[in-house]
Order: sequence, then C-alpha cells, then structure tokens
Amino acid sequence: MTTLLARFVKDENGATAIEYGLIAALIAVVAIGAMTLVGTNLTNKFSNIAANLN
Repeated sequence: MTTLLARFVKDENGATAIEYGLIAALIAVVAIGAMTLVGTNLTNKFSNIAANLN
C-alpha cells in the first residue's frame, strides 16, 4: 500500500496535462481576442468604404 501511495505522489503526468491544458486555454483566449479586434476594425473599414462610395 505504501509503494502505491509513493508512486501516486511522485507521478507528475496529470500535472503536466493540466499545465498543457492551461497553456492551450490561454492561447485560445488571446486568439479569440485578437480575432474579435481585427473583425471589428475590418467592419469599420468596410463601413467607411461603403459610405464613401455612396
């Protein structure tokens, strides 16, 4: 029983998976924010172009 508990405490595979998950989530949040900002700016540009064409 003691060796099983010792192996469980030393096992870091779960921690590594959680760290990779957090990094992926952070990258996703930054990417969504950047795409939203670019989309908003692009919409404004096209609106200005359409207004100038009229």
